Amino acid sequence: MSRESTAQDTGALWIVGTPIGNLGDMSSRGIETLSRADVIACEDTRRTGRLLAHLGIVGKELLVANEHVEARAAERIVGLIGLGKQVALVTDAGMPAVSDPGRVIVAAVLDAGGKVEVAPGPTALMSALVLSGLTTSRFVFEGFLPRKGKERTSRLAEVGGEPRTVVLYESPHRIAATLNDLAAVCGPDRAAAVGRELTKLHEEVRRGSLRELALHFDDVGGRGEFVVVVEGHREKPRQFDDEDLRVLLDEERGRGVSTRDAVATVVSLTGEPKRRIYDLATGSSSP
Repeated sequence: MSRESTAQDTGALWIVGTPIGNLGDMSSRGIETLSRADVIACEDTRRTGRLLAHLGIVGKELLVANEHVEARAAERIVGLIGLGKQVALVTDAGMPAVSDPGRVIVAAVLDAGGKVEVAPGPTALMSALVLSGLTTSRFVFEGFLPRKGKERTSRLAEVGGEPRTVVLYESPHRIAATLNDLAAVCGPDRAAAVGRELTKLHEEVRRGSLRELALHFDDVGGRGEFVVVVEGHREKPRQFDDEDLRVLLDEERGRGVSTRDAVATVVSLTGEPKRRIYDLATGSSSP
């Protein structure tokens, strides 16, 4: 018996991803899940109602599960699942529990021994990441940065030193300030990209240095929902002076290797030009 059929037989929470802008991105599996759900938990009944009407799904019981009432909604959902009901969880856009309500509900159902399944859908963070042109092999998601105070300062410092690509969300009225703050902690020349209204009619992805992006949004302001992608911090290569290189050469020759092999090893360790290392090894350069 498949996991899906078992979940349907015994009651389950279904996490359903919904479009972040373009309604054509709603998956057929997501539509099927919403169609068979007994109850649909959502942030805003009006927005979810419009989505359901677009999909041709009518007559569903809607349960408010926004950030203000999520804990109370979680208790009711656990009870419904215990009665064998199928409960679908959606947010206004994207994947529940990703910078949106949902985590408390998922944890409550799991803690009660209930089943949790997922019908994946679009997420703004992944869309912005792949559109940025920056490294995608390793990345971290910061969600929304704190608005002010020591917590914001600390988080910004962490972003500045983070070696992996960083993805974060920002609101339109804070986008310019955040880009200026990022330029200050990461350096103005750090590469970045800003995605706005992704998958929607007026989608925009602007790429450049943090300085360039900050200046642009200082000038034009912000409208829509924003995702910022920042290149990871790169350590500056160590600078070796002649004395550093002589010490390394002496260490290698102290192991009994030839001058040629010592030169090759130091070139490999430091990345310095072979001619420079050879001259130091043979005394061809001035001390």
